[in-house]
Amino acid sequence: MRQISILTTLFTLSLSMVYAVVERKYTQKEYIDQWKSVAVSQMIQSKIPASITMAQGILESGYGNSVLAQKANNHFGIKCHEWKGATFFIDDDKPNECFRNYRNASESFKDHSEFLTGRSRYANLFTLKITDYKGWANGLKAAGYATNPKYPHLLIDLIERLNLHDLDKAAIETSNPIEYIANTSGENNTVAESQHTVLVHSNNIKYVVAKKGD
Repeated sequence: MRQISILTTLFTLSLSMVYAVVERKYTQKEYIDQWKSVAVSQMIQSKIPASITMAQGILESGYGNSVLAQKANNHFGIKCHEWKGATFFIDDDKPNECFRNYRNASESFKDHSEFLTGRSRYANLFTLKITDYKGWANGLKAAGYATNPKYPHLLIDLIERLNLHDLDKAAIETSNPIEYIANTSGENNTVAESQHTVLVHSNNIKYVVAKKGD
């Protein structure tokens, strides 16, 4: 009986540890620091302002602390639609609505970009200047991304209050890098234009795709 009691206690502790991990609360700084490079990378690849990606992630997931983000790794509130992957049901505008369930949060960021670039109703957004986060915020609401009439204002407020527009500048600088190469004396620097786009992997590692002869 004592052995069973010990096993039961260990099992209960294990479950508590699992739930503690799932229910971990992220601070504002932790969330931004963790996902800002992914937002920049998605801007370079998909032409969606990094400020918009971050602001939507923050707003939709409550800095990664919402039930949907914690249980389904869904940081953008994207519902099932034609989704064929795993699903998660939770009350939203209607009871027990179907949302996309991802293996990890990185998949959610990638799918967010594919969701916007793959639907004609968002096509007009890509005609805007890529740093026009206000136009994007209003355009997302007009295209039906969210039902909250204050959605554009909420996004713009987050972007300006948290200086998320700096991420847009970082993405532009990253996609058109200037390499500073020190000469042998170390006194002056020679400036050379890089011909490659510097991408940022989800693990924060920067990389370029080289071709034969580079």
